[in-house]
Amino acid sequence: MPGGRRRGGRWRGQWHGRGLVRTDRSADGSPSRTAGDTVPASSTSPAPGGSAEPVGRCGAEDLEATAAHQADVHPQGTGTGAAVVGFTNTSGAPCVVEGFPTVAGAANGSPEINVPLTVRHTGTAAPVALAPGGRAWVKLTFHQVQGEGDGSCASGEAPVQYPTMVLGLPGGAGRHQVALDDGVFAECDGVVAVTALSAAEPS
Repeated sequence: MPGGRRRGGRWRGQWHGRGLVRTDRSADGSPSRTAGDTVPASSTSPAPGGSAEPVGRCGAEDLEATAAHQADVHPQGTGTGAAVVGFTNTSGAPCVVEGFPTVAGAANGSPEINVPLTVRHTGTAAPVALAPGGRAWVKLTFHQVQGEGDGSCASGEAPVQYPTMVLGLPGGAGRHQVALDDGVFAECDGVVAVTALSAAEPS
């Protein structure tokens, strides 16, 4: 099972710093960018000469997730509280992301073996145009674990730990499996508040 307190198993993915990062092509395994999948020119930077050209949606192969790190602003307690994840455009062309990710807890193995969390949206989604090397961000805020040792949940449920989270980005931008840069994700109740993809890094 992906949940629980066991950290066993090894992952053959790619490590960035101390956090595990894996990217799949798309949520359904299909090609992640389709012809004509563009955003209006008004949401992109003007091209040389003053005209703005439509920019395609980012595909899974265009993005690389950072390791998650604990947010500076988070609920009080002894669990993860809140984590921030970035997605970098590693392609040679601009592309656009928009919307809220899905979130699932997973072990260190296949991202297909996961436990979906209940996602509650925070804020409003808007297109984020990423130049090559540009980065978009999301913040995940969990129901916090309280107390020492195994901890407890205010709801009376038992806390759960996950070595990784699988974030599914909308618009064919793929699923990205990430670990914390230090420790594991610890949460209560299987509920997470998620911000929309943003050009500004959340605190």
